[in-house]
Amino acid sequence: MMDLFGSLPPPSAPSTDKKPPPTEEANLGQSRKRSDHSPPLSNDAADSSVKKVKVDVTLSRYQLRGYHGERKGEREEMQDSHVIINNMMEQFPTLSNSPVSSVSYYGVFDGHSGSRASEFAAGNLHRVIVNKFPKEDVSAQSIKRCLVDSFKKTDSDFLSLAAKATPSWKDGSTVAIIMAIDNVLYSGNLGDSKSVIYRRSGKGDTGGEPTVVSVPLTKDHTSASLEERKRIEKSGGFVREGRIMGIMEVSRSIGDGRFKGCGLVATPHVSRCELTENDLFVVVACDGLWNVFKMDEVAKFILGVVNDESIQKPGEDDRLIQGTEVIGDREYRFEVACNRLAVEAVKRGCTDNVTVLIVDIIKNNNH
Repeated sequence: MMDLFGSLPPPSAPSTDKKPPPTEEANLGQSRKRSDHSPPLSNDAADSSVKKVKVDVTLSRYQLRGYHGERKGEREEMQDSHVIINNMMEQFPTLSNSPVSSVSYYGVFDGHSGSRASEFAAGNLHRVIVNKFPKEDVSAQSIKRCLVDSFKKTDSDFLSLAAKATPSWKDGSTVAIIMAIDNVLYSGNLGDSKSVIYRRSGKGDTGGEPTVVSVPLTKDHTSASLEERKRIEKSGGFVREGRIMGIMEVSRSIGDGRFKGCGLVATPHVSRCELTENDLFVVVACDGLWNVFKMDEVAKFILGVVNDESIQKPGEDDRLIQGTEVIGDREYRFEVACNRLAVEAVKRGCTDNVTVLIVDIIKNNNH
């Protein structure tokens, strides 16, 4: 049986390449692209009406800040969704007396057969996590159980909604989320969207600058995997040409109700790792990026943009606003890197939707 709760290798290990969620159909359209540094949304609040507030995390050693880029590719519509919540603490009233001082949340949801599953998961998964989050025992095991239960609950809620539609919805979505709780990063995923953390490690080939290594936080779930094929067959399904019932390539997802009795499940792979002084950023992206970029190439591409001092933010009259903050040159270059990555993926031949999140890991000055 797959170990859903295995932690990542320690930082020195070598790299490898309280509110129930809304269930009304009307809420699906609220959450395709959410970039939220705000207090919790009410179920009927539109994204544009949310007041942005400055992130102020003082007790954690690290502050996370997310950036987003996307391209539709050659698809007729954009079926991906994403979520960026740099400061999630105010959505956790039960943590007011706990040792937890900061929570951040980021996710990419790659839809297929429509956008409803990805929109629903983007709008609801983090709400379910808040509702199921441990109130007293904030241990690694309890948080991981919370994530597993929240994925399953979100899937069940969407399938109930899809079954009521006429005709019933066939939409599905892969998922890749990361959730930073103080100085620990948790990752959960379904399907082939990936999260990768990039960190400095040792010295370069010439003994100069440290190299940057990539450590995957996620595990791909495809029907071509021997482990997944055995699980599917044990569940009564079959795999033909690397696909469940000869149709479905990913073996875990939100939605896709017609395959849920054939071995397709919504049980995520969950991992955890402690953030370190060597960590630079995390990239969360759909397979549209990873199919044409190797993990190490992504790091080189991003650093090339972020370290390019010739790229400067627009002047005062055209400045970009993130929350209530005017972003600086570094922040602006992360935004540029996200968009350039998505554009480059399309140039390299990706015909699918491409969604990229870069989550910058910033050391707090008070530590």
